Amino acid sequence: MTAVRALADRYLEDLAHLDPTVATGLGRSFGQGALPDLSPEGASEHVELARRALRELSTLADEDPVDRRCRGLMEDRLGLVLSRFGAGEHLRPLSVLAGAPAEIQGAFELMATGSDADWANVAARVSALPRALSSLRASLEEGIRSGVLAAPRQALSTAHQLSTWAGRHGGIPYFASLADRAPERLRPRVGAGIPAANEALADLADWLTATYATAAATVPDAVGRDRYIVSARQFLGSDLDPDEAYEWGWAELERIEAEMRRLANEIKPGASIDGAMGWLDVHGEAAEGEAELQRFLQTLMDETIDALQGTHFDLAEPIRTVEAMIAPPGGAAAQYYTQPSADFSRPGRTWYPTMGKTRFPLWNEVSTCYHEGVPGHHLQIAQWIYLAPQMSLFQGAFFISGNGEGWALYAERLMDELGFLSEPGRRLGYLVAQQLRAARVVVDIGMHLSMPIPNGQPFHPGERFTPALGREFMGLHAGKDPVFLDSEWERYLGWPGQAICYKLGERVWLAGRDAARLNATRAGRPFDQKAWHMAALSMGSTGLDQLAAELPHL
Repeated sequence: MTAVRALADRYLEDLAHLDPTVATGLGRSFGQGALPDLSPEGASEHVELARRALRELSTLADEDPVDRRCRGLMEDRLGLVLSRFGAGEHLRPLSVLAGAPAEIQGAFELMATGSDADWANVAARVSALPRALSSLRASLEEGIRSGVLAAPRQALSTAHQLSTWAGRHGGIPYFASLADRAPERLRPRVGAGIPAANEALADLADWLTATYATAAATVPDAVGRDRYIVSARQFLGSDLDPDEAYEWGWAELERIEAEMRRLANEIKPGASIDGAMGWLDVHGEAAEGEAELQRFLQTLMDETIDALQGTHFDLAEPIRTVEAMIAPPGGAAAQYYTQPSADFSRPGRTWYPTMGKTRFPLWNEVSTCYHEGVPGHHLQIAQWIYLAPQMSLFQGAFFISGNGEGWALYAERLMDELGFLSEPGRRLGYLVAQQLRAARVVVDIGMHLSMPIPNGQPFHPGERFTPALGREFMGLHAGKDPVFLDSEWERYLGWPGQAICYKLGERVWLAGRDAARLNATRAGRPFDQKAWHMAALSMGSTGLDQLAAELPHL
């Protein structure tokens, strides 16, 4: 391994020792009974680790293109650690989908549970929860003293999340449900720390509600242009031109909705988009209950792997396994993916939040399954992990949303191009997903930057976007499920710049493919799309700037 890639992997290993949730994500054996130090002192340790690695990187030379990509990724990601620390972002890590509590809970879901020793780690980590939440509170208290606070909406949403895990809103408390998965003889050991864990969850929820939200009462939901552009860099790996992206988002949304109207009339003559979706909800294929939904999604992913293998992709054996899972309660309404461990002993998994529903219309699930599973997130991320010996583990461990979510949205489009979404209901589901991602560009930039709504639009022409108008706009352009839309809206407000990465990333992937095809034509050779896909997926993680530079030449 080259010096650059060895440094990258050494940094990752040091990070895993510093943050046990990283170790869990990587499938490491150490640190499994611990949780990270979320205090200001813990954040300082992360910053010093990043500084040391960047200093050493500056003394090394690249030996090949893989080194060049690895260096670019390190400079970008570790530089963000420093800039976010300088801006005090570690003092307000509250977001219902991506805040510190959600990351802690997610680590439990990734833990190995195949042996008595594994369950001993689970028990130790449950017992470590009060200390971890206390360290998080120390950062939040420092944020109050420094005037660096999250908006009250994020504090209250996180409080509700914590209360749900503590069992205050009905249902089985999260850690009790975790203990129920253990062999009966081990449940007392796993359960020993649960009362203290539930008390710590409830105490932090009460403090967020009574103290933090009050201190943050004047903090607006919208973060403003300067903070938004920095945050968007984290998700894009590229400097954003918000005015260009906002204008493009409006045009792309109009294009997609025109196609949706034509298809809605095909599904049910004379029906509007909402009318066609409502008809499919009632008369289309549906799964009854969580177990049937899980079976449908698992079968769909297995069949997709079989159909694509050898024809459109060349998948290594470990990548051909991915599991469909039902997400635990308390999180956001969006589906998500968790990566396999480094040795693939823990497979990649897609997670579906049921949000209390018992019937699931399937017309709107197929394209999303392609996004989260194959050929979307699973294929890309598992390929990175599989190729870690040839590049570096670091290049598979740092997910940049513009690249990854852009690939996953491109994967949905690819499945449409290949004819897998020809059935009208399923194709409308694909277009609904495209509509949502285009609406996100408009709403996310619009709300956070108070952008003017174009005069030619029927929606509040000439007014400036506010969070309230953002929620109203979502109701008109992103489906009608209020639980989902409320969850999405809160997610955008608490995760500025993430929602735009899907369509902006897809745009880079499509432009890169078009440029590679044009280059092949100019060279007098046919464009081999399968080879291009595998070469692109084998680069490892990159930001959009680097991705745009590489894709045309693969």
